[in-house]
Amino acid sequence: MLIGTIAGAVVAALIILIVLFKLCWRVAEPNEALIISGSKHRTEGVGEGLGFRVVTGRGTLVTPGIQTVRKLSLDLNEADLDVECVTSQGIPVQVRGVVIFKVGDDTVSIANAARRFLDQQKFMGQRVHNVFAGHLRSIVGGLTVEEMIRDRERLTGETRAASGSEMEKLGLIIDSLQIQEILDPTGYITNLAAPHAAAVQRDARIAAAAADRAATEAEQEAFARKAEATRNSGIQQAGYQAEMDTAAARALQAGPLAQAAARQEVVVQETKVAELEGLRKEQQLQAEVRKPADARAYEVRTHAEAERDARISAAQAQAKETELKAGAEANRVKIAAAAEAEATKARGLASAEATRATGQAEAASAEAKGLAAAEAARALGLAEAEAIKARAAALAENQEAVVAQQLAENWPEIVRAGADAFGNVEHMVLLNGAEGMGEMFAKALTMGGTGLGLARQLLSAMNPGEGEGAPAPTGRKAERIQTIPVQADQEG
Repeated sequence: MLIGTIAGAVVAALIILIVLFKLCWRVAEPNEALIISGSKHRTEGVGEGLGFRVVTGRGTLVTPGIQTVRKLSLDLNEADLDVECVTSQGIPVQVRGVVIFKVGDDTVSIANAARRFLDQQKFMGQRVHNVFAGHLRSIVGGLTVEEMIRDRERLTGETRAASGSEMEKLGLIIDSLQIQEILDPTGYITNLAAPHAAAVQRDARIAAAAADRAATEAEQEAFARKAEATRNSGIQQAGYQAEMDTAAARALQAGPLAQAAARQEVVVQETKVAELEGLRKEQQLQAEVRKPADARAYEVRTHAEAERDARISAAQAQAKETELKAGAEANRVKIAAAAEAEATKARGLASAEATRATGQAEAASAEAKGLAAAEAARALGLAEAEAIKARAAALAENQEAVVAQQLAENWPEIVRAGADAFGNVEHMVLLNGAEGMGEMFAKALTMGGTGLGLARQLLSAMNPGEGEGAPAPTGRKAERIQTIPVQADQEG
C-alpha cells in the first residue's frame, strides 16, 4: 500500500514537472525570432542592453506570468514601388518596381526590427515603399530620360545604395530591387524613338526599292533569254522542215519500187497462207470429227462405270440399313418386354395397396357413421325427454297460459273453419243492416267452435288421456279443427 502511494506520488510529480516544462519551454521556428521581455537582459553589441531577449533557432525557458514571449517573422516580404518622379530635363516619369526584403538574421537587426515593427509587421511594406520612394525621386532628379532607359542598372544600384543605410537602421536587409517599367505620360520616350523609327522605315524603303530594281533587271534578262531561245527554236524548226521535204521526195521516187517489192511479198505471203490453210483444215477435222468421237466414247464408258458403282453402293447401303433395322427392332422388342414386365409388377403392387387402403377407409367410415348415428339418436332422445318434461311442468304451473298460447298459434285455422260455413252460399239476405251483419259473423264464429272448446280440444290433443298417463309429443300443433256446419237462408 505504501509502495503504491509512493509510486503514485512520483508519477504525479513527473506529470506536474512535464506540464510545467511544457509551459515554460518555448522553441523558435527557423523562420521566426522569439522576443522575450519582462526582465532585464544584456544583448551583445547593443550597449547596456535592450531589456528583452532575442532567441532564434533554438528553445529557451520562460517564466510564465513574469516574462512575455512574442514572435517576429523572418520571412521574405515584398513591397511594390509606384513612384512619380521628375528627371533632370524636367520631364515627369512614373517608375514602377518591386523591393524584396526581410528582417536581418543578426541579433542587432532583429532587435531594431522588433522595436519598430513587432506590433506593426503588416505595415513593413508601406514603410519600405516610403523609404525607397524618397530616394528614387532624388536619384531620378539627377538623371535624364535617356540615361534611365539605357542604364537601368545604374538607377537600381544608386537607389539600393542610398536606401541601404536607412533599411539597416530599421533592421531590414534588401534581397532584391527591380525597376520593372518606366512610364512617360508626356510622350517624350515615344518621340525619342521617332527618329530611329523613321530611319528604320527609310532603310526599309531603300531596301525595297533596291529589291524592286534587281527584280526588274532579272525580269528583263529573262525576257531576252526567252527571245533568244525562240529564235534558236525557229532556226531548228526550219532545218527539220527541209529534212522532211527531202525525205518526202525520196519517198515519191521509191514508190513504184516499193509497190513491186510489196507485190512480191504478197505472193510469198499468199503461198504461205495456202499452206497454213491446209494445215488448218487438217486440224479442224481432228478437232471436229475425231476428238468429239473420242469424247462421246469416253462419256459412255464413264456413265456405265458410274451407274455400276452407284448400283453396288445402293445394294451395300440397303443391306446395311436392313441389318441396322433388324438390330434396332430386336432391341426395341427387348426393351418393350422389360418395360411391360415392370409395368405389370407395378400395377399389381398398386392394386393391392389400393384394395388394402379402400378396405381400411370403408371400415373407418362405417365405424364413424355408426358412432355418429348412435350419438344423434341419444341426443334426440334426450332432447325429446327434456321437451316433454318442460311441457308437463308448464301445464302443471299455468294451464291457462298454455291454452292461450295454443289459441294464439291456431287462431288462423279457427277463423278459416268459421269462414268455411259460408263456402257454399250463393245469395244471402241480411236484416237489420250492420247489426244483422255483426250477429251473422258472431254466429259463424260460434258455429266454428267457441274459444274454450277449441282450447279444450287443443289441450286434449297435446295431452290426450291425462288420466292414462300418455302425454303427446311436444312441438306439434292440432292437425284438425272441427267445424260446425252453418245453415243459411238461400234464395233462388
